[in-house]
Amino acid sequence: MNPQRHTGLILVALSALFYSTPGLFTRSVNASGWDVTFWRGAFGICFTFAFLLWRGTTRAEFAAFRWPAWIAAIVWATGAIAYIQAYKLTSIANVAMIYGVAPLLSALVAWLYLKEAPRRIVLGANVLALVGVAIVARGSIGSSNLFGDALALWMTITVAIQFAIFRKYPDTPSSAVMVVSTLMAMMPSLVFGNPFSVPWHEIAILAVFGAVFMLAATLLMEGSKRLPGGETALVSNLEVPLQPMLAYLIFAELPPQATFVGGVLIILAVAVSQWPRRDKR
Repeated sequence: MNPQRHTGLILVALSALFYSTPGLFTRSVNASGWDVTFWRGAFGICFTFAFLLWRGTTRAEFAAFRWPAWIAAIVWATGAIAYIQAYKLTSIANVAMIYGVAPLLSALVAWLYLKEAPRRIVLGANVLALVGVAIVARGSIGSSNLFGDALALWMTITVAIQFAIFRKYPDTPSSAVMVVSTLMAMMPSLVFGNPFSVPWHEIAILAVFGAVFMLAATLLMEGSKRLPGGETALVSNLEVPLQPMLAYLIFAELPPQATFVGGVLIILAVAVSQWPRRDKR
């Protein structure tokens, strides 16, 4: 195996492992979703600045902040808020399975926004994935989980939009966008939450959450430089089955049957979408 590809696979797989932990951190504290958003963001910004200082690219990152970066930051801020709230309002498994359609939604957004027509097999995979999401959401009808599922879907849509922005404007500074979007997400947390009443031991847990999130983002960024985009998307989706597995092992949270059925369809759709290209479509 090519050493670069081997390293890329390891880095992306590790990022998927770390990205599978947000539900665990969110459920490990009694703090509200707004308070979790605030403290995860605060520590995430600290670790991001430490990373930029280590690389010596702080000035360059913010000097390159243009209007595409502002749009990406606004979109990502709404997604970050929805992400944490979703974990408080629905099961970890539901959030994970719905997020599993991110690569496929990214293909659709790229088609509409960048005019990058997807292959027929990718279109078919999108239909299958959306059926899977519908099944997952159907299992929540009549419960408070449905709003959490909707937030998880919006978060997934924001990821697809952000990928398209970075694809169209590759010079958009990713770390600076992360900092600005996090600050945007923290502001309403001061209005709707009460972050300074959170106990110190929970703040410590959320500090680790911020560090893990930053580490996951860095590993994914570095791994994606060594792997083709399609392979990166597929490997990074290891977090989809990992999240409910960890939730069951740690919290004994067993998702409803609809989540299992829909989740299988979503994972199958992602795998099908990565089928080797044999023709122009």
